[in-house]
Amino acid sequence: MIAIIDYGMGNVQSVYNTLDYIGEEAIVTSNQKEIGDASHIILPGVGAFCDAMESLKSRGLIELLNKQVLEKGKPFLGVCLGMQLLAKIGYEHGISEGLGWFDAEVSKFDFTEKEKMKIPHVGWDDIILKDQHPMFNKLKEGEFTFYFVHSYHMVCKDQKDVVATCDYGYEFVSVVAKGNIFATQFHPEKSQQNGLQIIENFVNWKG
Repeated sequence: MIAIIDYGMGNVQSVYNTLDYIGEEAIVTSNQKEIGDASHIILPGVGAFCDAMESLKSRGLIELLNKQVLEKGKPFLGVCLGMQLLAKIGYEHGISEGLGWFDAEVSKFDFTEKEKMKIPHVGWDDIILKDQHPMFNKLKEGEFTFYFVHSYHMVCKDQKDVVATCDYGYEFVSVVAKGNIFATQFHPEKSQQNGLQIIENFVNWKG
């Protein structure tokens, strides 16, 4: 059973639909017992960092996620905002504490006049692998294009956490991983076959 965390922030239904499409049992939930019974956990999200952290806190999900993912070691997938929340600090609408699973901050795109790009970063883009990871199994050269929608991005202090980057005006972190934790700035559930392969790899991943 895969638990898709429902904390009132975004695209839980599209993630559920993707899992249903590949024949995997999933539940959209904020129920502590259901999350505790799950084998895998997905934290999706669309919206503001500060609002998301408040929503997780008000539902009692921060301690639960720490226990299930950090202590019990369940395979975890963070998507878009769900990746950003893993940082220590976010700077969207002020300064907010994140889950702190990665020594990182989340900042808005900051372009010089020379590299000026539209914000948000929307559309298909290639990622640049910095390291191999089981979540990329069966993806071949030319199959690392994914769909992005975001105005903020993670800045990691420990480069060992960075699995892939993307170039949008400048190079930014697009994938992080540590142990049983894997997270993407892009939306695999909106990335057609390439993203579908990542979702399939996740449900087969032991973390």
